[in-house]
Amino acid sequence: MNHVGIMVGNMDKAVEFYTKVLGLRIVMNNTKVLEERETAIGRMCIAVFGEGFKGFNIAHLVTTDGIGLELFEMKDRDDRHEVDFSRLGIFHFCLQTDDFEGVMKKTEEFGGKVRMDVMRYHPEDNTKQAKMVYLEDPFGNLFELYSHTYEETYASDYE
Repeated sequence: MNHVGIMVGNMDKAVEFYTKVLGLRIVMNNTKVLEERETAIGRMCIAVFGEGFKGFNIAHLVTTDGIGLELFEMKDRDDRHEVDFSRLGIFHFCLQTDDFEGVMKKTEEFGGKVRMDVMRYHPEDNTKQAKMVYLEDPFGNLFELYSHTYEETYASDYE
């Protein structure tokens, strides 16, 4: 995986949330992108967002293991959305942590939401300690935290 793009309602608040709550590092801070045809980026944005997208702000962050998080703040958009589980498409991303309580506390301090208690994936098996929790950023984007790698969490022979 190279990166994930997320729509946010307020770029400054989003950068603060993802750096201070989840520990991501800024690669390129809040930058304005205008609708124009003179540059390759301008033409690419028109191809992706369509004519009349009115511009946006963008920031690039990176996780400790090098996966990018591209934040988009489009002009004339709502500050928050409600998750629609009937809609097809990506509905969350997941990061790994050993500090569930700390991240959950910071999530709420910085305007996000904890959606559930921390759960173990295999509570009946004491040799498998993988835990998880779902949270929201301040804009309604879902994210999940894992205690173990993806393979360790799901592999049938993991101990």
